[in-house]
Amino acid sequence: MPELPDFRALERTRLAHLVGRRIPEAAALHTPDFMIVTPSGLVWTKAEYLGGIESGEINYRRFEPVSEIDVLVDGAVAVLRYRSAIEIGVNGREPGPLSAWHLDCYRRTDAGWQVQWSQATEIR
Repeated sequence: MPELPDFRALERTRLAHLVGRRIPEAAALHTPDFMIVTPSGLVWTKAEYLGGIESGEINYRRFEPVSEIDVLVDGAVAVLRYRSAIEIGVNGREPGPLSAWHLDCYRRTDAGWQVQWSQATEIR
């Protein structure tokens, strides 16, 4: 059985790529059929999400875990759960603070471990 990656470090790397707008590096960590459910309930595909970051329509100034990242691994699937602190602006709005809970589902693919689904719930 292949050795498991450090999922906590992998997730921190993914978030750093999103904030840094390093789209090729971020794309490599997302499955082709990746989907995210945003805190407002919108569903974005990989192309919509990463394209929005690349264009500046989605502008992360900060996106980092502020709690322990809990990891549950079962076979070819890993689920990560954590709270985050985010500064984000969407559609030209000035970035503002957002606190959220995250569930991220990674799966082992031919390209390695990639995130398949991401869901964020705002903490008010």
